[in-house]
Amino acid sequence: MNIAYDAEVDALYLKLSPGRHEVSTTSIDEDIALDFDELDRLVGIEVLDASKRVDLGYLLPAEVTAASGS
Repeated sequence: MNIAYDAEVDALYLKLSPGRHEVSTTSIDEDIALDFDELDRLVGIEVLDASKRVDLGYLLPAEVTAASGS
């Protein structure tokens, strides 16, 4: 599993399966989305407003990404 957190947008992504996948995304609510591969296996979870929904201290340190426009 790979955990990436973007502090600038407060987004957390949990990549559950290695490699690249063509995914379909299912929204659970306005802040949580699940990515499924072509065989309907869960391969990723995106959490927006992550600091309000997840104990980041438990998950981090993780790969923290910088904003692409900075």
